[in-house]
Amino acid sequence: MPNAYRNVRVFVTGHTGFKGSWLCSWLKREGAAVSGLALPPEGSPNLFETAGVANGMNSVMGDIRDFNVVKKHLEAASPDVVFHLAAQPLVRRSYRDPIETFASNVMGTVHVLEAARQCPSVRAVVCITTDKVYRNNEWAWGYRETDQLGGKDPYSASKACAELVATCYAETMLPLAGSARMATVRGGNVIGGGDWSEDRLVPDIIRAGYANQTIVLRNPGSIRPWQHVLELVHAYLHIGERLLADGGDEGAWNVGPEQGNEVTVETLVRALLADMGESDRTVEVHASELKEANFLRLDISKARQQLRWNPVLDFPTTVAWTAEWYRRYRNGEDAATLMEEQIARYADKR
Repeated sequence: MPNAYRNVRVFVTGHTGFKGSWLCSWLKREGAAVSGLALPPEGSPNLFETAGVANGMNSVMGDIRDFNVVKKHLEAASPDVVFHLAAQPLVRRSYRDPIETFASNVMGTVHVLEAARQCPSVRAVVCITTDKVYRNNEWAWGYRETDQLGGKDPYSASKACAELVATCYAETMLPLAGSARMATVRGGNVIGGGDWSEDRLVPDIIRAGYANQTIVLRNPGSIRPWQHVLELVHAYLHIGERLLADGGDEGAWNVGPEQGNEVTVETLVRALLADMGESDRTVEVHASELKEANFLRLDISKARQQLRWNPVLDFPTTVAWTAEWYRRYRNGEDAATLMEEQIARYADKR
């Protein structure tokens, strides 16, 4: 992607989150003019503040559930491309507050896409969803982009609804308004340095290590397609670049890891603890009563063939980079420098 985003005006929703922080950091590195709209980052520490992501970009705090706020700030940014990441992303929180989840993930998506439709400068929209948009049949083969959408928990159902909204805008609303093109990206379970979100596996492990507490697992046997955050961010940028370049590559795209990265929760935990030098830590299982998928796999054949996109980090490397970031940060190294170093290292692999 050398120079693909230089001087390109980019608008990112959800820029204060984990993936949003990595995305904005990479965009700034490429010379893009970055604007962001999001709720204030949650918790302390958080990557957005720790790494000073707001430096060198136009960062605005606002709620995508308010259409007037979205429209005002998107128009002010006059972007060439919109990356829509803002969402309520947690399964267990969606059970506690389904109204917030549907309002953010469904109507928030409507607000962003409608604001983009009304903004003449917008040429491309990349709408980020999740691998959990599929109706999960717990089968052994990967879900393809043409498989049925669904969702048994409020989070998954809300993101499946967001896909339907995106399809509506991609096929009817955006073409009626002009030349803007759109794609949705469905990624797997993301890990990487700087994630301190609540109720997520790796941050929970890191927090337990800092506090010298027992690690508690809900579903140790569940299999997930673990991938490093930079794999997803690169895919977002790659798809956005292609949309801007020729208007092609619309539709939905699965972006997942190789099958070697599809391992159980317990396997990930043991590998991460080993790389953190904490293999002797106590791990307990407290089963959850909430419905969560046991097995989920993405078929990324479409991205391989049509985008020429492939994951480049195997499971040991994915875990090693994640552990390295937290370990070095705990030893006093600068968060922004660690991000820059890993982005450069990843870019060299592409």
